[in-house]
Amino acid sequence: MNYETVLYDVADGVATITLNRPDTLNAFNDLMIRETTAVFKQANRDRAVRAVLLTGNGRAFSSGQDLADVQARNDFSIGEHLRGGYHRLIEQMIAVEKPIIGAINGIAAGAGCGIALATDIRIAADNASFMLAFSRVGLIPDSGVNYFLPRLIGYARAYEMAITADQLPAATALEWGILNRVVPHEQLMETAVAFATKVASGPTVAFGLTKRAMLQSWGQSLTESLATEAYLQEIAGRTHDSAEGIQAFLEKRPSQFTGQ
Repeated sequence: MNYETVLYDVADGVATITLNRPDTLNAFNDLMIRETTAVFKQANRDRAVRAVLLTGNGRAFSSGQDLADVQARNDFSIGEHLRGGYHRLIEQMIAVEKPIIGAINGIAAGAGCGIALATDIRIAADNASFMLAFSRVGLIPDSGVNYFLPRLIGYARAYEMAITADQLPAATALEWGILNRVVPHEQLMETAVAFATKVASGPTVAFGLTKRAMLQSWGQSLTESLATEAYLQEIAGRTHDSAEGIQAFLEKRPSQFTGQ
């Protein structure tokens, strides 16, 4: 399938999705929201894909919502825009039971920050940054920010980011727990691709079930979380990769996982 606003490539088990509106710093218009949602759905369905890498083309990861795209709409409803657009995109990302690695190549602002936070592992260039620009136009954070960010860095820091709209540099984002690692800008894609390729050689089903278990646990009691673990472990234990992993351990050799 061809897309106008995103690039899509699959190699070595890794689907690379590149937000591709560099002239707008990869700001999201309606088409890019729809196409990014569709491309994540495509990656989820493709059994050859065992990890997903998300990045931006040019100087930015994403500057957020393209305000010029909506300014001229007299009947524009932000709530409907969120429900019909960004909510579907973020829910689709969460539904991808494969690791999603974010290669944050520049600023991730507004909705772009929300999309970055919806990835599972975040590797950033040393010149990347995060910004909740919503308050600058009299709005509240959206696009999943209120769900993900306080869980990552705590309420006080998340609220400070929201009301000040200050840029948070990559080094501080790493210290606070938003990022998994920071690398020199020129090494970002090499590092992110190497990480994604390594992950793509692992037990894909187990990785996906782990993602589901951890995300569901945020809204569960301990008893409910333990029940979820037992249910999902039963599924994982019946996979080819589990049998292979156990056999490889007993034979003292590296596992040869197939993602099944």
